[in-house]
Amino acid sequence: MVLPESKDLTHLFSEETNARKPSPLKTCIHLFNDPNIIFLGGGLPMSDYFPWDNLTVDSPLPPFTKGIGAPIDPATNDVLKADLKKNEKLDEGDIPFARALQYGFSAGQPELLKFLREHTTIIHDLQYQDWDVVATTGNTNSWESTLRVFCNKGDVILAEAYSFSSSLAAAQAQGVITFPVPIDEHGIIPSKLANILDNWTPGAPKPKLLYTIPTGQNPTGSSLSDDRKEEIYKIAQKHDFIIIEDEPYYFLQVGKYIKDLKERSNVETEVKPSHEEFLKSLAKTFLSLDTEGRVIRMDSFSKVLAPGSRLGWITGSKRLLKAYVALHEMTIQAPAGFTQALVSSTLNKWGQSGYIDWLICLRHEYLLKRNHAIDALFKYIPESPVFTINPPIAGMFFTVNIDASAHPEFASKFHSDPLKVEQHIYETVVKNGVLVVPGIWFIADGETSPAQPKDSKEVSNPNIIFFRGTYAAVSPEKLDAGLKRLADVLKQEFGFN
Repeated sequence: MVLPESKDLTHLFSEETNARKPSPLKTCIHLFNDPNIIFLGGGLPMSDYFPWDNLTVDSPLPPFTKGIGAPIDPATNDVLKADLKKNEKLDEGDIPFARALQYGFSAGQPELLKFLREHTTIIHDLQYQDWDVVATTGNTNSWESTLRVFCNKGDVILAEAYSFSSSLAAAQAQGVITFPVPIDEHGIIPSKLANILDNWTPGAPKPKLLYTIPTGQNPTGSSLSDDRKEEIYKIAQKHDFIIIEDEPYYFLQVGKYIKDLKERSNVETEVKPSHEEFLKSLAKTFLSLDTEGRVIRMDSFSKVLAPGSRLGWITGSKRLLKAYVALHEMTIQAPAGFTQALVSSTLNKWGQSGYIDWLICLRHEYLLKRNHAIDALFKYIPESPVFTINPPIAGMFFTVNIDASAHPEFASKFHSDPLKVEQHIYETVVKNGVLVVPGIWFIADGETSPAQPKDSKEVSNPNIIFFRGTYAAVSPEKLDAGLKRLADVLKQEFGFN
């Protein structure tokens, strides 16, 4: 079967993108590596003057039989050694420092991009032929670039009603209006999204983008089902907007929380799944549904390798990715050469099979962390309609919903304002030595001019507040202690002592 080419969606480009002309110097930099050319055209320092000659790095060896958190013991055979050189390429996936640390390759180094393309075809069932990947410095950079590629000041984008605060702040700083889409415990509600767009106020700019974190959503921990994704994609086609699929937590899909310990033990101790079983267990992606090139997927190594690597990649239509590369040539230039060399060498030595082994082991670690956190919440927080514990099926975050109107001083002290209750609880838990984050920090509250119908932003119970916590950052012992402190505050505040 011959796949179609992507649809031309360049009409959604920003004025900045349309005005940008390629840097003339970038059009000839590829000649730097041509042995027949004496390159006098650019200010590229000789690699002889790079002070780094070599780097040796140890990492665990697939299939990680001791677990991914086990210390590396050089005395065993479970160590993979990467020897990176300035002018030599010892293995296929190595990037010599002479090239990695030089200007050029704004889309990413070829060895890294080759691995990422192969990985993409393994994970996603791509439905059109002219797709590609571009390396980035992580999803923060990917999102900032996306805003500049597509949005003008005053443009409108859609986002979950509660979304990652840094992404909302980036849009606000560029003068982009972020209009909220209602969500529930399973993420975006397609019927609500359709209602908003079908009844969009005439004269208000139509949304260009939908920004979504489909898996282990930050902050709510919700995950979109395959059925909802299909509905949302059809809405995007109807209303001609691009879906920005921000997926840093995609491989942390830990499954449904099982409260019964006997039943759960069978899951936690079951034999490590095969690669085929693991891949089948993953949620369908927007990228896999995309037949027109109207999905831009943002992936990152921050949650699966290390945040400080500052390395990720964008997958999308080549027509659209050209604009990202043109922007990056004048902004980030390229992801850091050290990072690309180190990650490329490690991943290529692991191979696609070894990387999947890593992801399988990582998921298991987060399964145990999720279970420990939710167990503690159910143990310490009173069983009451006042509190709702929301076990996530993916990601790093849990939430606890609270009916603020149940606070004994809701009317007298807080003047029936749930946000005042939320702020008070936040300040109180910090005083008691634990940090959880109030939901109000993540609210998307943009409005168009002229405004949208009031029912577009209606919520079922305005007195429900929530707090977000993570089980990723501390040991089980500290996690348990922190959640007990949180529960003690809630019991004290709501009269359960």
